[in-house]
Amino acid sequence: MSKRILFTGGGSAGHVTVNVALIPRFIALGWDVSYIGSIKGIESELISNIDHVDYHGISTGKLRRYMSVENFKDPFRIVKGVFEATNLIRKIKPDVVFSKGGFVSVPVVIGAKLNKVPIIIHESDLTPGLANRIALPLATKVCVTFPETIDHIKSDKATYVGAIIRDELRSGNATRGLNLLKFSNNKPIVLVMGGSLGSKKINGAIRNNLHTLLEQYQVVHICGKDQVDPSIQLDGYQQFEYIHDELPDVIAAADVVVTRAGSNSIFEFLALHKPMLLIPLSRAASRGDQILNAQSFQKAGFAEVLLEEELTDESFITSLELTLSKRVQIVDNMAKQDQTSTIDQVIQLIQKASKRK
Repeated sequence: MSKRILFTGGGSAGHVTVNVALIPRFIALGWDVSYIGSIKGIESELISNIDHVDYHGISTGKLRRYMSVENFKDPFRIVKGVFEATNLIRKIKPDVVFSKGGFVSVPVVIGAKLNKVPIIIHESDLTPGLANRIALPLATKVCVTFPETIDHIKSDKATYVGAIIRDELRSGNATRGLNLLKFSNNKPIVLVMGGSLGSKKINGAIRNNLHTLLEQYQVVHICGKDQVDPSIQLDGYQQFEYIHDELPDVIAAADVVVTRAGSNSIFEFLALHKPMLLIPLSRAASRGDQILNAQSFQKAGFAEVLLEEELTDESFITSLELTLSKRVQIVDNMAKQDQTSTIDQVIQLIQKASKRK
Protein backbone atom coordinates (compact mmCIF):
# COMPACT_ATOMS: atom_id res chain seq x y z
CA MET A 1 0.00 0.00 0.00
CA SER A 2 1.23 3.50 -0.89
CA LYS A 3 2.16 5.98 1.80
CA ARG A 4 -0.24 8.91 2.19
CA ILE A 5 0.67 12.52 2.91
CA LEU A 6 -1.70 15.39 3.59
CA PHE A 7 -0.57 18.97 2.95
CA THR A 8 -2.20 22.11 4.31
CA GLY A 9 -1.52 25.84 4.24
CA GLY A 10 -3.04 28.86 2.59
CA GLY A 11 -4.40 32.37 2.69
CA SER A 12 -1.52 33.74 0.60
CA ALA A 13 0.91 32.32 -1.94
CA GLY A 14 3.63 32.37 0.71
CA HIS A 15 1.71 29.72 2.66
CA VAL A 16 1.55 27.47 -0.41
CA THR A 17 4.83 27.70 -2.35
CA VAL A 18 6.80 25.32 -0.12
CA ASN A 19 4.00 22.77 -0.50
CA VAL A 20 4.11 23.29 -4.27
CA ALA A 21 7.84 22.52 -4.16
CA LEU A 22 7.38 19.34 -2.11
CA ILE A 23 4.28 17.82 -3.70
CA PRO A 24 5.89 16.72 -7.03
CA ARG A 25 8.68 14.99 -5.08
CA PHE A 26 6.21 12.89 -3.10
CA ILE A 27 4.18 12.06 -6.20
CA ALA A 28 7.42 10.86 -7.84
CA LEU A 29 8.12 8.72 -4.75
CA GLY A 30 4.76 7.02 -5.22
CA TRP A 31 2.92 8.61 -2.30
CA ASP A 32 -0.78 9.41 -2.41
CA VAL A 33 -1.10 13.18 -1.98
CA SER A 34 -4.06 15.11 -0.57
CA TYR A 35 -4.45 18.78 0.31
CA ILE A 36 -6.80 20.56 2.69
CA GLY A 37 -7.20 24.29 2.15
CA SER A 38 -9.91 26.91 2.15
CA ILE A 39 -12.80 26.66 -0.27
CA LYS A 40 -11.96 29.78 -2.31
CA GLY A 41 -8.44 30.72 -1.20
CA ILE A 42 -5.45 31.14 -3.50
CA GLU A 43 -4.27 27.67 -2.46
CA SER A 44 -7.23 26.11 -4.28
CA GLU A 45 -6.10 27.84 -7.47
CA LEU A 46 -2.41 26.98 -7.11
CA ILE A 47 -2.92 23.35 -6.13
CA SER A 48 -5.49 22.74 -8.87
CA ASN A 49 -2.64 23.16 -11.38
CA ILE A 50 -0.91 20.05 -9.99
CA ASP A 51 -2.02 16.63 -11.23
CA HIS A 52 -2.60 13.69 -8.89
CA VAL A 53 -3.54 15.80 -5.85
CA ASP A 54 -6.95 15.43 -4.16
CA TYR A 55 -8.01 18.88 -2.94
CA HIS A 56 -10.52 19.39 -0.13
CA GLY A 57 -11.90 22.77 0.94
CA ILE A 58 -12.97 23.47 4.53
CA SER A 59 -14.39 26.37 6.52
CA THR A 60 -11.74 28.66 7.99
CA GLY A 61 -11.28 31.94 9.80
CA LYS A 62 -8.93 34.82 9.11
CA LEU A 63 -6.67 37.00 11.25
CA ARG A 64 -7.73 40.65 10.82
CA ARG A 65 -5.85 43.51 12.42
CA TYR A 66 -8.90 45.77 12.27
CA MET A 67 -12.43 45.79 13.67
CA SER A 68 -14.92 43.79 11.64
CA VAL A 69 -18.12 41.92 12.34
CA GLU A 70 -16.42 38.97 10.60
CA ASN A 71 -14.07 38.68 13.61
CA PHE A 72 -17.03 37.52 15.70
CA LYS A 73 -17.98 34.89 13.11
CA ASP A 74 -14.50 33.45 12.66
CA PRO A 75 -14.38 31.32 15.86
CA PHE A 76 -17.48 29.47 14.65
CA ARG A 77 -15.93 29.00 11.21
CA ILE A 78 -12.77 27.59 12.80
CA VAL A 79 -14.77 25.16 14.96
CA LYS A 80 -16.67 24.04 11.85
CA GLY A 81 -13.34 23.65 10.05
CA VAL A 82 -11.99 21.43 12.85
CA PHE A 83 -14.96 19.07 12.47
CA GLU A 84 -14.59 19.04 8.67
CA ALA A 85 -10.83 18.47 8.82
CA THR A 86 -11.14 15.75 11.46
CA ASN A 87 -13.66 13.83 9.37
CA LEU A 88 -11.59 14.24 6.20
CA ILE A 89 -8.46 12.96 7.93
CA ARG A 90 -10.37 9.90 9.16
CA LYS A 91 -11.30 9.17 5.54
CA ILE A 92 -7.91 10.00 3.96
CA LYS A 93 -5.93 8.17 6.68
CA PRO A 94 -2.65 10.04 6.02
CA ASP A 95 0.60 8.73 7.43
CA VAL A 96 1.78 12.29 8.04
CA VAL A 97 0.52 15.89 7.77
CA PHE A 98 2.75 18.70 6.48
CA SER A 99 1.55 22.19 7.42
CA LYS A 100 2.86 25.41 5.87
CA GLY A 101 0.79 27.69 8.11
CA GLY A 102 -1.92 30.25 7.54
CA PHE A 103 -5.19 30.09 9.41
CA VAL A 104 -6.62 27.29 7.28
CA SER A 105 -3.91 25.04 8.71
CA VAL A 106 -5.09 25.38 12.33
CA PRO A 107 -8.20 23.16 11.99
CA VAL A 108 -6.16 20.61 9.99
CA VAL A 109 -3.41 20.38 12.61
CA ILE A 110 -6.02 19.99 15.37
CA GLY A 111 -7.79 17.33 13.32
CA ALA A 112 -4.52 15.50 12.73
CA LYS A 113 -3.72 15.50 16.44
CA LEU A 114 -7.18 14.17 17.27
CA ASN A 115 -6.52 11.37 14.76
CA LYS A 116 -3.01 10.74 16.16
CA VAL A 117 -1.32 11.59 12.86
CA PRO A 118 2.28 12.93 13.01
CA ILE A 119 2.52 16.62 12.11
CA ILE A 120 5.45 18.46 10.50
CA ILE A 121 5.20 22.27 10.53
CA HIS A 122 7.23 24.59 8.32
CA GLU A 123 7.96 28.18 9.40
CA SER A 124 9.45 30.47 6.77
CA ASP A 125 9.69 33.76 8.63
CA LEU A 126 12.26 34.75 11.21
CA THR A 127 9.59 34.75 13.94
CA PRO A 128 6.70 32.25 13.94
CA GLY A 129 3.27 33.38 12.78
CA LEU A 130 0.18 33.10 14.98
CA ALA A 131 -1.17 29.99 13.23
CA ASN A 132 2.12 28.15 13.72
CA ARG A 133 2.39 29.33 17.33
CA ILE A 134 -1.04 27.80 17.96
CA ALA A 135 -0.02 24.60 16.18
CA LEU A 136 3.43 24.25 17.77
CA PRO A 137 2.36 22.26 20.89
CA LEU A 138 0.62 19.74 18.61
CA ALA A 139 3.53 19.26 16.19
CA THR A 140 6.00 16.41 15.94
CA LYS A 141 8.68 18.59 14.35
CA VAL A 142 9.02 22.24 13.24
CA CYS A 143 11.25 23.07 10.25
CA VAL A 144 12.63 26.63 10.23
CA THR A 145 14.23 28.72 7.49
CA PHE A 146 16.25 31.19 9.59
CA PRO A 147 18.71 29.86 12.21
CA GLU A 148 17.54 32.64 14.57
CA THR A 149 14.01 31.23 14.58
CA ILE A 150 15.08 28.42 16.92
CA ASP A 151 15.65 31.03 19.64
CA HIS A 152 12.07 32.26 19.21
CA ILE A 153 10.53 28.78 19.32
CA LYS A 154 12.57 27.56 22.30
CA SER A 155 11.68 23.92 21.76
CA ASP A 156 13.61 20.80 20.89
CA LYS A 157 11.02 20.27 18.15
CA ALA A 158 12.65 23.00 16.04
CA THR A 159 15.07 21.99 13.28
CA TYR A 160 16.94 24.44 11.06
CA VAL A 161 16.62 23.32 7.44
CA GLY A 162 17.08 26.53 5.43
CA ALA A 163 15.03 27.59 2.43
CA ILE A 164 13.05 25.27 0.18
CA ILE A 165 13.26 26.44 -3.43
CA ARG A 166 10.90 25.30 -6.16
CA ASP A 167 12.90 23.26 -8.71
CA GLU A 168 11.18 24.85 -11.70
CA LEU A 169 12.47 28.32 -10.81
CA ARG A 170 16.02 27.19 -11.57
CA SER A 171 15.05 26.34 -15.16
CA GLY A 172 14.28 29.92 -16.19
CA ASN A 173 15.62 31.21 -19.50
CA ALA A 174 16.26 34.95 -19.91
CA THR A 175 15.79 34.91 -23.69
CA ARG A 176 12.37 33.30 -23.37
CA GLY A 177 11.53 35.89 -20.73
CA LEU A 178 12.53 38.77 -23.00
CA ASN A 179 10.48 37.35 -25.86
CA LEU A 180 7.43 36.90 -23.63
CA LEU A 181 7.65 40.47 -22.36
CA LYS A 182 8.61 41.94 -25.75
CA PHE A 183 11.56 43.63 -24.02
CA SER A 184 15.09 44.28 -25.31
CA ASN A 185 18.60 44.10 -23.83
CA ASN A 186 19.01 47.87 -24.05
CA LYS A 187 17.68 48.78 -20.59
CA PRO A 188 17.71 47.00 -17.21
CA ILE A 189 14.54 45.09 -16.36
CA VAL A 190 12.79 45.77 -13.06
CA LEU A 191 10.47 43.02 -11.85
CA VAL A 192 7.82 44.24 -9.39
CA MET A 193 5.96 41.75 -7.20
CA GLY A 194 3.71 42.92 -4.38
CA GLY A 195 2.57 39.48 -3.27
CA SER A 196 -0.19 37.21 -4.52
CA LEU A 197 -2.88 39.65 -3.38
CA GLY A 198 -0.95 42.66 -4.64
CA SER A 199 0.08 45.83 -2.85
CA LYS A 200 -1.78 49.05 -3.58
CA LYS A 201 1.08 51.11 -2.16
CA ILE A 202 3.74 49.43 -4.30
CA ASN A 203 1.45 49.50 -7.34
CA GLY A 204 0.86 53.20 -6.74
CA ALA A 205 4.59 53.90 -6.44
CA ILE A 206 5.21 52.19 -9.79
CA ARG A 207 2.39 53.90 -11.64
CA ASN A 208 3.09 57.34 -10.16
CA ASN A 209 6.70 57.08 -11.38
CA LEU A 210 6.12 55.10 -14.54
CA HIS A 211 7.21 57.71 -17.08
CA THR A 212 10.38 58.44 -15.07
CA LEU A 213 11.11 54.72 -14.67
CA LEU A 214 10.68 53.96 -18.36
CA GLU A 215 13.36 56.50 -19.28
CA GLN A 216 15.96 54.19 -17.66
CA TYR A 217 14.30 50.79 -17.18
CA GLN A 218 11.84 48.28 -18.55
CA VAL A 219 9.23 47.25 -16.00
CA VAL A 220 7.35 43.98 -15.60
CA HIS A 221 4.67 44.54 -12.98
CA ILE A 222 2.89 41.63 -11.28
CA CYS A 223 0.08 43.62 -9.71
CA GLY A 224 -2.02 41.05 -7.84
CA LYS A 225 -5.60 39.93 -8.20
CA ASP A 226 -7.91 42.49 -9.86
CA GLN A 227 -5.21 45.19 -9.79
CA VAL A 228 -4.22 45.40 -13.45
CA ASP A 229 -4.91 48.84 -14.94
CA PRO A 230 -5.88 48.23 -18.59
CA SER A 231 -5.76 51.96 -19.35
CA ILE A 232 -1.95 51.91 -19.12
CA GLN A 233 -0.40 50.84 -22.41
CA LEU A 234 3.24 51.91 -22.65
CA ASP A 235 6.30 50.51 -24.43
CA GLY A 236 8.63 48.84 -21.94
CA TYR A 237 5.86 48.19 -19.40
CA GLN A 238 4.02 44.90 -18.98
CA GLN A 239 1.54 44.16 -16.22
CA PHE A 240 -0.04 40.90 -15.06
CA GLU A 241 -2.29 39.81 -12.22
CA TYR A 242 -0.15 36.74 -11.65
CA ILE A 243 2.32 34.69 -13.68
CA HIS A 244 2.34 30.90 -13.44
CA ASP A 245 4.34 28.76 -15.88
CA GLU A 246 6.36 31.64 -17.35
CA LEU A 247 7.55 33.00 -13.99
CA PRO A 248 10.98 31.29 -14.08
CA ASP A 249 11.71 32.91 -17.46
CA VAL A 250 10.53 36.34 -16.29
CA ILE A 251 12.72 36.15 -13.17
CA ALA A 252 15.68 35.02 -15.28
CA ALA A 253 15.28 38.10 -17.48
CA ALA A 254 15.06 40.54 -14.54
CA ASP A 255 18.04 42.59 -13.34
CA VAL A 256 16.49 43.68 -10.04
CA VAL A 257 13.34 42.80 -8.11
CA VAL A 258 11.08 45.14 -6.14
CA THR A 259 9.11 43.05 -3.70
CA ARG A 260 7.64 42.60 -0.26
CA ALA A 261 9.76 40.65 2.23
CA GLY A 262 7.87 37.39 2.58
CA SER A 263 10.45 34.75 3.39
CA ASN A 264 9.66 32.24 0.63
CA SER A 265 9.96 34.81 -2.15
CA ILE A 266 13.13 36.52 -0.95
CA PHE A 267 14.94 33.22 -0.44
CA GLU A 268 13.96 32.21 -3.97
CA PHE A 269 15.39 35.46 -5.35
CA LEU A 270 18.51 34.89 -3.24
CA ALA A 271 18.95 31.41 -4.75
CA LEU A 272 18.58 32.91 -8.23
CA HIS A 273 21.04 35.75 -7.47
CA LYS A 274 18.53 38.54 -8.07
CA PRO A 275 19.24 41.82 -6.23
CA MET A 276 16.23 43.05 -4.29
CA LEU A 277 14.67 46.29 -3.15
CA LEU A 278 12.51 45.11 -0.25
CA ILE A 279 9.43 47.07 0.85
CA PRO A 280 8.17 45.05 3.82
CA LEU A 281 4.64 45.22 5.15
CA SER A 282 4.40 47.85 7.87
CA ARG A 283 3.81 46.99 11.52
CA ALA A 284 0.41 48.65 11.20
CA ALA A 285 -0.65 46.03 8.66
CA SER A 286 1.24 43.00 10.01
CA ARG A 287 3.04 41.56 13.01
CA GLY A 288 6.33 42.97 11.73
CA ASP A 289 7.77 39.68 10.45
CA GLN A 290 8.59 41.07 7.01
CA ILE A 291 10.55 43.93 8.56
CA LEU A 292 12.72 41.42 10.43
CA ASN A 293 13.18 39.35 7.25
CA ALA A 294 14.18 42.46 5.31
CA GLN A 295 16.64 43.64 7.97
CA SER A 296 18.29 40.20 8.00
CA PHE A 297 18.75 40.29 4.20
CA GLN A 298 20.02 43.87 4.22
CA LYS A 299 22.56 43.02 6.92
CA ALA A 300 23.79 40.08 4.82
CA GLY A 301 24.20 42.34 1.79
CA PHE A 302 21.49 40.68 -0.30
CA ALA A 303 19.08 43.62 -0.57
CA GLU A 304 18.28 47.26 0.06
CA VAL A 305 15.27 48.11 2.23
CA LEU A 306 12.68 50.87 1.94
CA LEU A 307 10.19 50.89 4.81
CA GLU A 308 6.59 51.35 3.73
CA GLU A 309 6.24 54.28 6.14
CA GLU A 310 9.03 56.02 4.23
CA LEU A 311 7.72 55.16 0.74
CA THR A 312 7.27 58.23 -1.43
CA ASP A 313 7.72 58.81 -5.14
CA GLU A 314 11.14 60.31 -4.48
CA SER A 315 12.34 57.70 -1.98
CA PHE A 316 11.26 54.90 -4.28
CA ILE A 317 13.29 56.16 -7.23
CA THR A 318 16.31 56.85 -5.01
CA SER A 319 16.17 53.39 -3.38
CA LEU A 320 15.79 51.64 -6.74
CA GLU A 321 18.79 53.51 -8.16
CA LEU A 322 20.82 52.61 -5.06
CA THR A 323 19.94 48.94 -5.42
CA LEU A 324 20.94 48.88 -9.08
CA SER A 325 24.20 50.72 -8.33
CA LYS A 326 25.09 47.92 -5.88
CA ARG A 327 23.96 45.13 -8.19
CA VAL A 328 27.40 43.59 -8.80
CA GLN A 329 28.26 43.67 -5.10
CA ILE A 330 24.90 42.16 -4.11
CA VAL A 331 25.19 39.34 -6.65
CA ASP A 332 28.71 38.63 -5.38
CA ASN A 333 27.39 38.39 -1.80
CA MET A 334 24.63 36.05 -2.96
CA ALA A 335 27.08 33.82 -4.82
CA LYS A 336 29.04 33.28 -1.60
CA GLN A 337 25.94 32.05 0.21
CA ASP A 338 25.53 28.29 0.58
CA GLN A 339 22.67 27.50 -1.80
CA THR A 340 22.47 23.77 -1.11
CA SER A 341 18.87 22.69 -1.48
CA THR A 342 17.29 21.56 1.76
CA ILE A 343 14.33 19.87 0.15
CA ASP A 344 15.85 16.39 0.52
CA GLN A 345 16.43 17.00 4.22
CA VAL A 346 12.79 17.98 4.70
CA ILE A 347 11.60 14.95 2.77
CA GLN A 348 13.68 12.73 5.06
CA LEU A 349 12.15 14.38 8.15
CA ILE A 350 8.66 13.77 6.76
CA GLN A 351 9.44 10.16 5.90
CA LYS A 352 10.85 9.56 9.38
CA ALA A 353 7.78 11.10 11.04
CA SER A 354 5.44 8.99 8.93
CA LYS A 355 6.98 5.80 10.36
CA ARG A 356 6.01 6.83 13.88
CA LYS A 357 2.31 6.40 13.22
